[in-house]
Amino acid sequence: MPTNYYKLNLASLPDDLYNKETDVKEWLALTTTSKGSFPPDSLNRIMPLDAAVELERTIGLPLWMVGNVLPFALPIFILAAIFTSTGLVLLKALLLYVGILASLQKFIFVPMFMKRYKRKQLSNTDIRENQYVHTERNNQKYNSLQFIWPESVNRPALDDTPVIFTSIPHGAAPLGITCYPVWSKLFNDKLCHWTCAPVVLKLPIVSTVMKHMGYIPAKAKHIVDTLTKKEENVGVVLDGIAGMFKSDKDTEIASIKQRKGIVKIALRAGVPIVPTYGFGHTSLWKIVVDPFGIMESLSLKLDISLTPFFGRWGWFLGPPQRVPLVVCIGEPIKCPKIDEPTQDHIDKYHSQLLKSYEDLFENHKASYGNGWANKKLIFV
Repeated sequence: MPTNYYKLNLASLPDDLYNKETDVKEWLALTTTSKGSFPPDSLNRIMPLDAAVELERTIGLPLWMVGNVLPFALPIFILAAIFTSTGLVLLKALLLYVGILASLQKFIFVPMFMKRYKRKQLSNTDIRENQYVHTERNNQKYNSLQFIWPESVNRPALDDTPVIFTSIPHGAAPLGITCYPVWSKLFNDKLCHWTCAPVVLKLPIVSTVMKHMGYIPAKAKHIVDTLTKKEENVGVVLDGIAGMFKSDKDTEIASIKQRKGIVKIALRAGVPIVPTYGFGHTSLWKIVVDPFGIMESLSLKLDISLTPFFGRWGWFLGPPQRVPLVVCIGEPIKCPKIDEPTQDHIDKYHSQLLKSYEDLFENHKASYGNGWANKKLIFV
């Protein structure tokens, strides 16, 4: 019997319903359903975009990207400026670029959208409120974000348990996961904490914002404590930095064949794993991969991206292409609580996770269209 699927268009969700006070029933009332997969080429529509939203993302996303690399790049630029006149010119250009982006964001777009969306300054205590921040709301509109999920995770299926959401592919940046309220509201009422490389939570400014969104280090202890002591959801980009370097026009390559640690954590906590796939993630930016794999090796060792990528209009670390993003959710893997899971236990449920990913990819790729109907998903 075909599975019932639900679809919520986050980009068209009325702004007055995008707040923590809105009952999830009002969101669910706006869903559409399909018996089996949605029709071919039905999920690839780019919606008209308000000019102010487009401008804010055109400035805000490059600012965020350069903010992630600036702590590493700035010392190099300063050293170059000390010893060469060219280095001094490049340093001045970098500081001017960052200064212009930051000024536009702080003095124009932040006040504009805080007023439009009736938002407050980020709270030091209310993570759930922070997750409705205007920048991530604008991401949803910029890339016409939609969510698709099966009956098996529709309320009330997951109401009484914390969940581990595992997302692939990473791409240059997995914008589909930044609709933070969805993970904390749509499937149950438990606050969701996404994970990131520990080094990211040490970066100036960037770390402060991410902690306010509820991010935790991608370490077993932090994940287990969140699931068992706080009884809250956790989100993990399963392929991590490795996912930046995989995929081509005919194939989506997921570096998750050996990513079994999350299964062990789920078994110890006795919580389900819910796989999610971001259709469009690998099309947002053009990633330049060196043929010798040097940047990939360094990125993996340092657990942070060191590879260049280009966005819209060929802009280095610029805004992404306006491709539609569709986050599709697969069948949950129900993991029993096992204090000391054996390798056989881990392999069994990891195989179920891979099968769920394979099924959800095949179920929705034709619906997404954009030449994806003949694409293959390969695990490495």
